[in-house]
Amino acid sequence: MAGSANVTLAGAGRDRRRPGSDAARARRPLALVAVAFTLAQLVLVRPGMGLGWDETVYVSQVSGHAPAAFFSAPRARGISLLVAPVAAWSSNTPLLRCYLALLSGLALFLALRAWRGLFPVRVLALAGALFASLWVTLFYGPQAMPNYWVAVGALAAVACFLRARADRADRAALCGLAASAALMAWMRPTDAVWTSLPLLALAVGRRHWRPLVALLAGLAAGAVEWVAEAYVSYGGLARRLSDGSAIQGGLGWHFAVTDQLRSLGGRALCRPCTGAMPHPVVMVWWFVLPALALYGLAVAVRARRGAPTALLLACAATAAFPYLFMIGYAAPRFLLPAYALLAVPVAAALGHLVTATAPARRPLAVTLVAIGLAAHLAVQLAVLENTVGRTTAARRDWSRTADELHRLGVRPPCLLTGHDAIPIAFYAGCSSAATSGHNANSTRADIERTARSTPVAALVTAGDRPPAYARSWPSTSVGGLRLYYATPAAGS
Repeated sequence: MAGSANVTLAGAGRDRRRPGSDAARARRPLALVAVAFTLAQLVLVRPGMGLGWDETVYVSQVSGHAPAAFFSAPRARGISLLVAPVAAWSSNTPLLRCYLALLSGLALFLALRAWRGLFPVRVLALAGALFASLWVTLFYGPQAMPNYWVAVGALAAVACFLRARADRADRAALCGLAASAALMAWMRPTDAVWTSLPLLALAVGRRHWRPLVALLAGLAAGAVEWVAEAYVSYGGLARRLSDGSAIQGGLGWHFAVTDQLRSLGGRALCRPCTGAMPHPVVMVWWFVLPALALYGLAVAVRARRGAPTALLLACAATAAFPYLFMIGYAAPRFLLPAYALLAVPVAAALGHLVTATAPARRPLAVTLVAIGLAAHLAVQLAVLENTVGRTTAARRDWSRTADELHRLGVRPPCLLTGHDAIPIAFYAGCSSAATSGHNANSTRADIERTARSTPVAALVTAGDRPPAYARSWPSTSVGGLRLYYATPAAGS
């Protein structure tokens, strides 16, 4: 900003090295948090974990390993383009995981750095550590999924908006705002709009035209491909939004708070979301988080610095609202943007709990906060370990099924249909087809026609009947699946 620039110039004659060294010292805690986050992903999530269902859809769009899977209406191609520099030429999953871990660490650093001057660096470092240590953040940071990128985009966008609002001459803030908004919309256009609503309202209400233009330009730039694709492939924007709503169970009033609570134990997708709640120890942080955030707002308002905190809380609320009250299922990754935005006021609240305590009682306050954070971290790591182990085992089952299909002669070019056909098809290098459901992209006649010249397999869960066209095909069991297969050589 202009004022800081004048101070820097005035001090240059006294110590030419001081401004640069001060800036470097200010960046160091944020860089250390980002590096620790990257290393934690590589060690705790492990690069060898295979690709998940949604990941195979996104990666297949740019990979030469398998044909592109059906791309349903709610999805956006931002994450596919993000992984393209690796996935376009290599099918090595550990390499892709390392690439995404490094990129996610860099993105976290840049998002935190955007807040320098708006909050103390120690608060930002703690906020980054709190967000990065959540099991859901660590789990999805190195995955080819869009939610983490919406989260860091939202965190940076709010900071850049505040900077641009405070200094009309801050072009870097305007560019950062446009880029952050574009990142969000590039990954998930509807999430970008929900998260940006408070920024849009404030810009219009206070007539901050330059930030408004930058924000709208970024959202438009990020969403233009999604909107264009709606008209090319989905029958128009309204039709794509309608289809997306139907795939998500019909957007409307759904109280999904309890669904989100059930997912906290490590359920990547809670649909239908039934069963027992996780242990209270696993859920307690979820209730403490908004309470601390509101305490941070109260502290900021008393200090007459409430605007940044209030805007963070408002954006967190609108980002979380559709996933808490408008869909009938849950996935913990849906709330990553809200967690990222709440991390800053929560960190400020924790800092105030320690520093505002009387000196005689400060050691006790520090001890209690440290014990609470250590217990929270232990719970997060325990959930992460269980989730990674269970997920890795499931994806190894997909790989074993793909190997068995190859042994049976179902090799590329080939077609799979039935239970888990999309991810297993990616592992096997096949296309996938469905005649019903959200991923319907074929008909029975098309599958029967394909089977006359191309290896085809129908995957059926144990105890279920195969589709009519596959009942005469030979079959074998693998794990919990029965594989009905036909190859041209078998005369099927």
